[in-house]
Amino acid sequence: MTAVITLPASLDEPNFESVIEQLAAVPDDAKVLVDARHCRFATPYGLTALLCLAQSRLEKPEFAPPEEESTASYWARASFFKYAEELYTMRGTVPKARATGATDVLLDVTPVARNEDVHAIVTRIQEKATQILTNTLDLEPRATMGFSMTLSEACSNIIEHAGRGGWVMVQRYNWSKRRVGRDVVQIAVNDAGVGFRRSLETSRARALADRWDDAIALESGVMNAVSRLSDPGRGQGLKGIRGWVHRFDGKLTVRSGKARIAPIIPDWDDDVPRQDDLPNFPGTQLQVIIPKRVLSA
Repeated sequence: MTAVITLPASLDEPNFESVIEQLAAVPDDAKVLVDARHCRFATPYGLTALLCLAQSRLEKPEFAPPEEESTASYWARASFFKYAEELYTMRGTVPKARATGATDVLLDVTPVARNEDVHAIVTRIQEKATQILTNTLDLEPRATMGFSMTLSEACSNIIEHAGRGGWVMVQRYNWSKRRVGRDVVQIAVNDAGVGFRRSLETSRARALADRWDDAIALESGVMNAVSRLSDPGRGQGLKGIRGWVHRFDGKLTVRSGKARIAPIIPDWDDDVPRQDDLPNFPGTQLQVIIPKRVLSA
């Protein structure tokens, strides 16, 4: 019997929790059909997390693409189907990617498996990111360096700690109708690897902890710069990401296993700092949102 996992109409970071909740009731070796027929919108987080979902299954899952032509076309242009067709058995027609000129996608869905991938990603997005950050978000030119650092560090963490490859995607959005009320850039870097808890099993934080779970591991790695590697300077990458996101009034969330933390919550958002005992989802899912700078009068 095949378990049907129904995607919400809007597949973003908060709403992906409904997908994980459905998966929690399904054995790892069960047949799964991911039903995206009625999905109308997906963020970089949603698309990359769907690829992680497929990687996490013991049996290759099936996938029903969105019925809305514009949605399916966008997913194709963002290169989602390019990789989904390798990880899923498709039920239904998948549109071919077509060039459409100007796009808000700064970096389409891109695999991260080797150090060479990280360098290529940063190089590929550099010019377009500079234009978006300075011209659209009104950020100072030095913000581009922090953006590249954030992207590089988040992707490098997959290679050094996940134990398997992952995915990255970056896009600009106009969120004028949302609480933030302005343009934003969203970065999603997701994997279905070992996650923070297993990665830090041999760390000093684990040795000193009275208890050890996903939430403690997340706080150790993200908030306290703990690394499983003893080399000088290790663990500072996430600290640098936190500093850059905070400096530009952004938001950072990290989910791993059964826990999720939001160490940077700006005034324009009402998220909670930490969630424990969530349904398990393998690996680590990181999201950064940077809004347009509010210019003083």
